[in-house]
Amino acid sequence: MASAYTNNPDLNSARAQLRAIDEGVPRAKSSYRPQISLSGDIGASTSRSKLFPEWSTGSTPRGVTLAVEQPLFLGFRTKNSVKMAETSVKAAREQLKLVEQQVLFDAVSAFMDVVRAQVVVNLTAQNVEFLREQVRAAKDRLEVGEGTRTDVAQTDARLSQGMSDYASAVSDLNRSIAVYVQVIGHKPERLGAVNGIEKLIPGSVDAGLATAQASHPGIIAGLYNIDVASWNVRISEGATLPTVTLSGSVTHRDNGVDGIGSSWNDTAAITGRLNVPIYQGGEVAADVRQLKETLGQRRIELDSTRAEVRQRLISTWGALDAAKAVVRSAALQVSAQQLVLSGVIEERRVGQRTTLDVLNAQQDLLAAQVEQVTAQRDRVVAAYALVAALGKLNAQSLGLPVTVYDPDQHYDAVKDKWMGLRTPDGR
Repeated sequence: MASAYTNNPDLNSARAQLRAIDEGVPRAKSSYRPQISLSGDIGASTSRSKLFPEWSTGSTPRGVTLAVEQPLFLGFRTKNSVKMAETSVKAAREQLKLVEQQVLFDAVSAFMDVVRAQVVVNLTAQNVEFLREQVRAAKDRLEVGEGTRTDVAQTDARLSQGMSDYASAVSDLNRSIAVYVQVIGHKPERLGAVNGIEKLIPGSVDAGLATAQASHPGIIAGLYNIDVASWNVRISEGATLPTVTLSGSVTHRDNGVDGIGSSWNDTAAITGRLNVPIYQGGEVAADVRQLKETLGQRRIELDSTRAEVRQRLISTWGALDAAKAVVRSAALQVSAQQLVLSGVIEERRVGQRTTLDVLNAQQDLLAAQVEQVTAQRDRVVAAYALVAALGKLNAQSLGLPVTVYDPDQHYDAVKDKWMGLRTPDGR
């Protein structure tokens, strides 16, 4: 899980997306600041007189202008845009938490799938060895006249089936390893036990529902999305209010004529501009109405998210309880099947059972062992799924040995940035 937290491309992509959203804050704040531009022009002209064709004059008129424009009032759109951008960052951080939860859950699933597949490979390999021993024993009994060719044929058939099961188990293991590499970023080096996660699970469903409704990233992101939509409405309404700007310029011009006719002049100007919108063709009004409908949509989406979180929590809680029961049942079944196999083997030695009975008992034991390891895998995955439904499947809660990603670091570096094309990491 620590490797997935550090290396998973989906999670790193979500972090990059959050950093891009951070840049919306300095972009919104740019409307508080002046716009400064420098422009210049140069030309060339020549003239000749019909009366004096031998006389001609030429000039290279040129000029340079420095202009400054400072917004003073934009109908509260700048303030509302900054608020909207800051809220968008908060919503994106919650979305990043959702991606983190999904990646960590995928890491657990991939790990447990590899563990399960490896154990099944081991079990099927042991089954093949058991069946080979049964083939040798059947042939030995045939040679001394205590067995039949049917017994040999039955054991040969079961051995072929066991080898097929082993090949299928190896294929499943390779597929599980491929998924593991995709999610975590490297091949599994060693497979150990999974630390217990039950300590993060509340004592009751009601307590879990209260925790999820209060802190699940999906719900918190929905609340922030409502605020973003509300700020967008205010920004659009600001287009109906007056705007005030102040602009100034300094210009130097030269007519570019050498000699007596040469001239130049400097000009400085400062202008205050008030713009009062009276009628905008209905476009702004339509934008406001549209954004209000979007605001209503975000509120409905929050209700849907709350219901989804509730449903997922209740479902995963039930799945975990069922998985625990299956684990207990599977353990009892394996223990019983081991006794059955031992008893059938002993009974065959005294002639009360056939070779087919032994083969069937071995097959039942193998099936019970596979079911047991599958149930153990399902229990672990269900526990992590429940923690994810609570909204607590993250590096901090799990205590992963990683450097936890801090979104404030990039945000603080860019939120008040006035200029500069390089990102904080130097790109």
